[in-house]
Amino acid sequence: MTKVSELAKMIDHSVLNPTMTDSDLEKHCAIARKYDVASVCVKPYAVRQAVELLRGSNVLVGCVIGFPHGNSVTAVKVFEAEQACKDGAVEIDMVINIGKALGGDWDYVENEIRAVTETCHGNNAIVKVIIETDYVTRDEDKIRLCEICTSSGADFVKTSTGFGFVKQADGSYNYTGATVADIELMRRHCSPKVQVKCSGGVRTLDSILSMRAAGATRSGATATVEIMEEAIKRFGK
Repeated sequence: MTKVSELAKMIDHSVLNPTMTDSDLEKHCAIARKYDVASVCVKPYAVRQAVELLRGSNVLVGCVIGFPHGNSVTAVKVFEAEQACKDGAVEIDMVINIGKALGGDWDYVENEIRAVTETCHGNNAIVKVIIETDYVTRDEDKIRLCEICTSSGADFVKTSTGFGFVKQADGSYNYTGATVADIELMRRHCSPKVQVKCSGGVRTLDSILSMRAAGATRSGATATVEIMEEAIKRFGK
């Protein structure tokens, strides 16, 4: 039997659109508080404001690092993570250096993930490593990243930023986001200590339920209201 409260605690309510204002942040923190989700995931400058807006609730504040393309040098990602923790974030979602992963420079990728993870853990925060499956498409690379996240002590592996748009041959842009197949693969190749977060395109109750069945314990979401209202309608409060 699905409990709505348990489903809510799967959701990281994402407030990451580049056009969002401070008033938008207030609105979205109110949504997060209303449904008592796991966390809000905000941009670095918004951490302090989100902490204040959610004070007294059970909703945590998370922050993205190296977002959305992962191109900052490691030292900058470490600094950004440390600053976010000082501002009150207790969950950090970091984007890997995608080009280094695609190029097979696994030492660089591992050193970066380990450095950010150690910084987060030293500041009593957990870390979720975004491998951006719209760009890192080969299963062998995803598996290697899961192994690196396990050996580096990361708390989660995460599919996507939600901003990984890939240009096609016809000039159009395709965006896949999280898939059940990727969640199943990530769950198989991470240790039991590493949880799996789906993100990108998870916009319906059935979608988040399928991701949970595949092994995800957290989900990024912008369609939180729609998901939760459908859950209440289907399962009752």
